[in-house]
Amino acid sequence: MTAMVDPEAVLARFYPSDSPTLALLRRHGRQVADKAMAVADRVAHLDPDRRFLFEAAMLHDVGIFQTDAPGLGCHGKSPYVCHGVLGRRLLEGIGLPRHALVCERHVGTGLSAEEIRARHLPLPVRDMRPVSLEEEIICYADKFFSKNGRTAEQGRSVAEVGDLLAAYGLEQVARFQRWVQRFEAPDAS
Repeated sequence: MTAMVDPEAVLARFYPSDSPTLALLRRHGRQVADKAMAVADRVAHLDPDRRFLFEAAMLHDVGIFQTDAPGLGCHGKSPYVCHGVLGRRLLEGIGLPRHALVCERHVGTGLSAEEIRARHLPLPVRDMRPVSLEEEIICYADKFFSKNGRTAEQGRSVAEVGDLLAAYGLEQVARFQRWVQRFEAPDAS
């Protein structure tokens, strides 16, 4: 059994306590964690690691401060699409390799090496798709909430997520639809 991780303590290592970005991360992380827990309830027969789901959901966006996303209060040098690999580096650096993989693998519905190459993304060319059940659940849950704008509070519907992902290719939509079938009730819309 692995030791418990305190997401608040981890975030405090990287964000000042009065940072508006920290408040945004806490809210977004909680939304993703709540959605992930609801999914875990529906797939309890698959025995998801609930404690890890909570911890990783709270930490999946830890790398955003190193990106250039002024609307989120982030003034780093990297494009926002890099926040996953940046988060991975941060969490691996403090001994959280399993949590780190969630950071890297949650962008979009995950990114294949082929997608990274074809879209000329400023990322290492390697497979960054979710592998474990927990990685898939967090990636799925994250798609329903933005960190700013209307969907930061209300969330997105399944249809809205599908429409949003369509701009990034059919494979992104197909992965998401497979998760809808796996993680939602049969009448999910």
